Amino acid sequence: MSRLLEAHDISAQYGKVRAVNNVSLHMDQGQVITVIGANGAGKSTLLNTLMGALPVSGRAQGRIIYRGQDISRMPVEERVAEGLCLVPEKRELFTSMSVQDNLLLGGFRQYHRRVAGWRDTLDQVYQLFPRLLERRDQRAGTLSGGERQMLAVGRAMMSKPTLLMLDEPSLGLAPRVVQEVFRTILRLRETGVSILLVEQNARAALQAADYGYVLEMGEVAMAGESERLRADPGVAQSYLGFGNASAGQVEQAVEK
Repeated sequence: MSRLLEAHDISAQYGKVRAVNNVSLHMDQGQVITVIGANGAGKSTLLNTLMGALPVSGRAQGRIIYRGQDISRMPVEERVAEGLCLVPEKRELFTSMSVQDNLLLGGFRQYHRRVAGWRDTLDQVYQLFPRLLERRDQRAGTLSGGERQMLAVGRAMMSKPTLLMLDEPSLGLAPRVVQEVFRTILRLRETGVSILLVEQNARAALQAADYGYVLEMGEVAMAGESERLRADPGVAQSYLGFGNASAGQVEQAVEK
């Protein structure tokens, strides 16, 4: 596999508060990589830094190499044109517009650049999310939480991304819908899209990903293949729902 993304010593801060501190990560084409950690660990800030979308009050340092090109100072619009796309935690849909109009807006850059067959992507999105096809004339604001997440991902897919970054895609969703979201992530990989996934649901994220990073207080505390992280008693105790279980109990549980 060819190297898709390298981030070297990424730091980001808002005013005097440093949210991300010297984080380095890498991923290859076709991989699903996850970044897990507690709320406030700096996960969303890391994605926004990679996308070049920090708020005005923020500033970032470090090098971002994407497909062999240094994009550290590249504007957001150019990163999108290069194939990066971020689905933010709040989804940011146009709630008064129809499902189909939201999707078409996602493909506007392809239309503006006169990319041949750009509208065919709409059919691909509907194949991936049949429910969106059923609701294509419905206002986005009337969709369920799971359907809104589908629409947010579908809109991102309209830009034909090479690297899709998902910020907390399971946030606020019922367990059954969460399972559907992660099945979708695996289907997305089958289309050739590489995925960088930020999640508080560490168990589901590590099951879907090839490789993971554990972020604590803005720094990488641990990294490795997802299987190894799932089997690590420290990760299990802190992030996989074992709470205050003893180390021995955790070891027995992860071995099952």
